[in-house]
Amino acid sequence: MKIATWNVNSLKVRLPQVLDWLAASETDVLCLQELKLTDENFPLQAFVDAGYHACWSGQKTYNGVAIISREPGRDVIKNIPGYEDSQQRVISATFPDGTGGEMRVICAYCPNGQSLESDKYIYKLAWYAALQRWLESELARYPQLAVLGDYNIAPADEDVHNPEKWAGQVLVSVPERQAFQDLLGLGLSDAFRLFDQPEKSFSWWDYRQFGFRRNAGLRIDHILLTQALAERCVASEIDKGPRGNEQPSDHAPVWARLAAEA
Repeated sequence: MKIATWNVNSLKVRLPQVLDWLAASETDVLCLQELKLTDENFPLQAFVDAGYHACWSGQKTYNGVAIISREPGRDVIKNIPGYEDSQQRVISATFPDGTGGEMRVICAYCPNGQSLESDKYIYKLAWYAALQRWLESELARYPQLAVLGDYNIAPADEDVHNPEKWAGQVLVSVPERQAFQDLLGLGLSDAFRLFDQPEKSFSWWDYRQFGFRRNAGLRIDHILLTQALAERCVASEIDKGPRGNEQPSDHAPVWARLAAEA
């Protein structure tokens, strides 16, 4: 079973690329972020025609998340329960896990934070605290759980093309990195780091200053797995191919493959 995450930075613009990638990658569950469209404008029929199901939570101009899947999801929940938030950043659903069991999938578009002096940074840390509290209860219910998305955090200096240049900035600050470590402390594993990876492996590159061409990027898109899923994970990679498309998203898809048995 193959699961993946991709911040598409406008599904309206990137829909053909998403459909092409689904067909080529043979992905079973794809989590999308930054749809940037309202619920009524979600292109459901395009995914149905491609043989997929979808659940989504849209928002005009900003945010928006979706889960595209070969099998229909059930027990769909939008946003973080108990945390009041007008921004559409989370959707979760339960799917067959490929072994006769079930897997809970959470798709998250975590706040950017803008700058360390911004109210958006305070919101980001509060949002992460709410996510952690909710995940504690979800983990008690679902031994097989995956949290996929754009975390807007580069967990370590190895995930940053130029750590000295980025020091003291949003996405790499100590409180943000601690929030990410707190999620791992719940018993989750970073799928990408379960395997040896090439140096300078990134999932996001700025459109400006030829960021992708220079590989001046950050690894901020992650797949976190419970122990039961981590034991089944046999590979995880960043697919840089779509970042080289014409009119690409500034993010690349990240995927993980789960074996039928641990």
